[in-house]
Amino acid sequence: MIDINRRKALVLALSAPFAPYVAHAAGEQPQEPQHKMPSAGNVHWMGDEQIAMLMYPGMTVLDLIGPQSMFGGLMGAKVYLVAKSLDPVTSDAGVTITPTATFKTCPRDLTVLFTPGGADGTLAAAKDAETLAFMADRGARAKYVTSVCSGSLLLGAAGLLKGYKATSHWSVRHVLAGFGAIPTDARVVRDRNRITGAGVTAGLDFGLTMVADLRGRIYAECCQLMSEYDPDPPFNAGSIKTAPAEVKTPMIEMLADFVKKSEALAAATKG
Repeated sequence: MIDINRRKALVLALSAPFAPYVAHAAGEQPQEPQHKMPSAGNVHWMGDEQIAMLMYPGMTVLDLIGPQSMFGGLMGAKVYLVAKSLDPVTSDAGVTITPTATFKTCPRDLTVLFTPGGADGTLAAAKDAETLAFMADRGARAKYVTSVCSGSLLLGAAGLLKGYKATSHWSVRHVLAGFGAIPTDARVVRDRNRITGAGVTAGLDFGLTMVADLRGRIYAECCQLMSEYDPDPPFNAGSIKTAPAEVKTPMIEMLADFVKKSEALAAATKG
């Protein structure tokens, strides 16, 4: 089981210049600064954002951790890992993470509301009345309503994407139309205060986009450099547009059932 606070300790160790101010969970106090912050123009180093990241059984862990690794570098912000209870939540890859807040204890007024995606776990969450009520309530007031991968299906089921452009995992991007959204093929899609990321690894691009919105480009680029996010994949099969037929065909077949279930969810929600 992974405790997010242990990971935070590693972040502190690796990011000494930011350590006194790194994002903290509810009830924690940021350390007193021991040095001056780096000089980089008019950079807004400190903030007080309230960020809620939904967790549910069967979520895709990288959908959560990619953006969380960027949000976690927002000095002074509070990042809440929110679930129905404080019981550990196990992802679709078997990684277990401990929530830091519940639907009841999560702040009512948020800077960012975020949900990761997944497969059957996402569909189950998108049918759960308590989860949908939480998302609809916080989403009605949040400054930003966001998701990565098939998490946008959950936003759609909560009624948060009607009339908005949005993206999702390539396999179910078209399903967003069933929720009244406008499916858009892009790595990160912004429409007013709705910001959605495409599949899984797009969470890093999404996270940097959010950091830039909240603190500015220089801050976001500092996070990018700290993370050494300089992708150079060994293959060119990361997009449905570029993957060869012998890769696309089995993946499409493998996801066919999930696609049908997603389409049924959208049809039921619309009805």
